[in-house]
Amino acid sequence: SSQAIISVIGTDMSRFPTAGHLAAWAGLCPGNNESAQKRKTGKMRKGNALLRSTLVVCAHSATRNKNSYFYAQFMRISSHRGKKRAYVAVAHSMLIAIYHILKDGVVFKDLGADYYNQFNMERKINAYLKKLKALGWEVPVVAA
Repeated sequence: SSQAIISVIGTDMSRFPTAGHLAAWAGLCPGNNESAQKRKTGKMRKGNALLRSTLVVCAHSATRNKNSYFYAQFMRISSHRGKKRAYVAVAHSMLIAIYHILKDGVVFKDLGADYYNQFNMERKINAYLKKLKALGWEVPVVAA
């Protein structure tokens, strides 16, 4: 997979000013259509079919490890958008990581499966309190 990806995009990332430009060129950017202040998702762009299919296959493999960031992202998105769209979203995240690895020479660091839970803990607490209040419960908030 890495050979196919490198053969398509190369190692010189100066062609792409940002990671978003690379994602758009690859056809892995989300399509957005807006009209009358309503946003709707659209079709993906036509990009390099070899790169897109290789990254989606890599996304399938990356989501098999239950302790990875990509698995957590896949589970979060697939619950409300579907598995196929979730695989494409994971492939997009992988391409962004590949861009930064090639451009900046950084080592990939997996954020872990609990990244979203740590990041959105306060939002989850407020959501649960709101649900309990809707059920008629008054819950005092006490820090542990």
